Amino acid sequence: MKHPVSVYTEMTPNPDVMKFVTDRELLPAGVTVEFTTKAQTLGFSPLAEEIFNFPFVTRVFISGSFVSVTKDDTLGWDMIVSQMREYLWEWLSDHLEAVTEVPDPASCDVDANADPSIVELDLPAHEIDDKIRELIAEFVQPAVENDGGAIEYKGFSNGVVHVRMRGACAGCPSSSQTLKSGIERLLQSYLPEIQEVVAST
Repeated sequence: MKHPVSVYTEMTPNPDVMKFVTDRELLPAGVTVEFTTKAQTLGFSPLAEEIFNFPFVTRVFISGSFVSVTKDDTLGWDMIVSQMREYLWEWLSDHLEAVTEVPDPASCDVDANADPSIVELDLPAHEIDDKIRELIAEFVQPAVENDGGAIEYKGFSNGVVHVRMRGACAGCPSSSQTLKSGIERLLQSYLPEIQEVVAST
């Protein structure tokens, strides 16, 4: 039985990432999944598993009603975007569940292409954590999602806010500018104790 669905594409600020938007909710609001290998998808996302069958795919990010697909540099999007959009439309027409189980984020955090200068952190709780989360959720997350990505608050320590950029924002050439000119300025305007915003894992 076919399930009616539409799929359209949106470019993102990251030239390696294309956003595929559907009229169906793939995950509940606020829930995201991200995979950097096909092995990580097994038992969690049959849709992401299928997308990794394309040899040029290096990352799949699913949030709300969209999928962000990251490709390598072997092909330009102009050569493959129509084929992938058609493939996603066919798959979603035949299947209702894109994600069967949300994995523990730690199981999908190993990224062979990760920036070695970005380190894993385990920061203690801070009294302004909740306020930072509220500001990010209200002012930052909607814009980041619009670009096919997500931002995850990791913690605050010694004047520094640590966040993780996901989806289209991971590895995006403009993400450092977004951190400094956008997110950093915004948070500083509400919380003067914040000196810097940096990307972590």
